[in-house]
Amino acid sequence: MNHSLIRIERADHEGRGIGRIDGKTVFVAGALPDETVSCRIVRRHSRFDEAETLDVHQASPWRVEPFCPHAGECGGCSLQHLDFSAQVAFKQQALESQLQRLGKVLPQQMLAPVYGSAKHYRSRTRLAVTSAGVLGYRKRHGHDVVAVSRCAVLPKPVSDALPMWAQAVAELCQRAPKAGVHALEIHCGDNVSALMVCSNRAIPAQAWRDWSDAVCAVAGSWQTWQQIGKNEPVRMGGTDEDLCYRLPEFALSMPFVPGDFTQANRAVNEILVARAVRLLQPQADEQIADLFCGLGNFSLPLARSGANIEGIEGLPSLTRRAAANARANGIKNARFATADLFEVAPDAAWTRADKILLDPPRAGAYAVVQSLSRRHLPQRLVYVSCNPATLARDAAVLVEKGYVFSAAGLVNMFPHTGHSEAVACFERVYS
Repeated sequence: MNHSLIRIERADHEGRGIGRIDGKTVFVAGALPDETVSCRIVRRHSRFDEAETLDVHQASPWRVEPFCPHAGECGGCSLQHLDFSAQVAFKQQALESQLQRLGKVLPQQMLAPVYGSAKHYRSRTRLAVTSAGVLGYRKRHGHDVVAVSRCAVLPKPVSDALPMWAQAVAELCQRAPKAGVHALEIHCGDNVSALMVCSNRAIPAQAWRDWSDAVCAVAGSWQTWQQIGKNEPVRMGGTDEDLCYRLPEFALSMPFVPGDFTQANRAVNEILVARAVRLLQPQADEQIADLFCGLGNFSLPLARSGANIEGIEGLPSLTRRAAANARANGIKNARFATADLFEVAPDAAWTRADKILLDPPRAGAYAVVQSLSRRHLPQRLVYVSCNPATLARDAAVLVEKGYVFSAAGLVNMFPHTGHSEAVACFERVYS
């Protein structure tokens, strides 16, 4: 395809540069506002095109040299060329812009952004495995795999072990060619960690033993797991100690298994949980609903206040995990139930809660916020969002129902990517 020179006018909410070629809007990966770059069109659409940066002719003062040699082609990190502090400022501005543009709402206060380390922050990841046994990440465009020997956003011991694991994966694919090994997941706990091989069919016992012996001999305190197709993951070997992460401010230990949803940035999660609890202001004996509760990441810290917590989640496996975690931490004032929160019954018990915490997936919580009655609004609602666009949509509904949008702020859970999370607080106007 032809190469074009383009002047970047601004950035979209994912950090791609936006400019025009012959009057047509072009989104340019790897370009920053006020830069002039050469780009190559990679996808054409009727109203806009997508491109990638080839050369930078006039650089932004915020441009930095990526610390990863794979940054230009790996799909994992798309913003390593932008100074870390500028990433945080950009995402905070993008959050404010989306709230105003999509929801026509703005909070009374923009909270200081929550962020942590720029490197070695990620406690879980999924690496692709090709049919030839190559281990790596998907390319930014397409399904090809970039072989990686290091990854600076993973914990350093994990990054250092990648070359050995890559060799072990290649040997496993040779010994079990019919198993269809297609991914390797890494799940790091505060105590031990887990490697999970994902395959289409079962791996022969001897091939598995050779793999497990090889990775555990070098990696130390690790578990090995296997997931066949979409079946539940099965623990195969390694250390007997359970995976867990800790929330020290609340004296909590949170066991989990591969396949459970946990936040990838453990340090930022600790700050986020503390901020969400402070914003909700739980009081003893209050009735608090934690919707999309997962394995209790917010429920159990809220329970430490003495409030009565009802956690609701769509997956029975997660509500069972949350209940088990409550028991393991000696918490008796939290109970958990399974319900479809995308089709909410108007008489659901949690609609009568004193306060609500929401932590929905990217689709947001539209059915939940629509179901709230103006006559019986919970006093306070804290919304943890992994998609500012759906937060903006749902915030507009909450404000229309009578809430004051009191505060919101960025949570930079995924440095060097275009992904943003946010936390927002809504307060009932009438007493």
